Amino acid sequence: MSAGFDIVNRTRASIPRARFRAVKDAVLGPDYRLDLVFTGSAEIRKLNLTYRNKDRATDILSFPLSKTEGEIFISPAEARKEARRFGRAYPSFIVFLFIHGCFHLKGYDHGATMERMEARIRKAFGA
Repeated sequence: MSAGFDIVNRTRASIPRARFRAVKDAVLGPDYRLDLVFTGSAEIRKLNLTYRNKDRATDILSFPLSKTEGEIFISPAEARKEARRFGRAYPSFIVFLFIHGCFHLKGYDHGATMERMEARIRKAFGA
């Protein structure tokens, strides 16, 4: 039995259809409770300032609430800008960001180990 997984879109942006639950289960396990929130640039900027002391909008933020529960916030507007900057298609970039956020929730920091693990999941899910 899979733990809860909710996706909330607080924007008017179209969210790419993706296998978010399958990615979540592959990275965090089926018992992990996760909320994925798509939000606007203003809200993600406020969250970034409040929790990271960075006064700018970003494309993704991950918040572990416990060992078995967390939240990921993605700004579609910021993700579109970053996808263009990296020459990536928006739909696959959203999945890439989600995978990245899941690994942060799992406790990984940026580095070679995290990149190797992300690459394996990206390949499996076409991101």
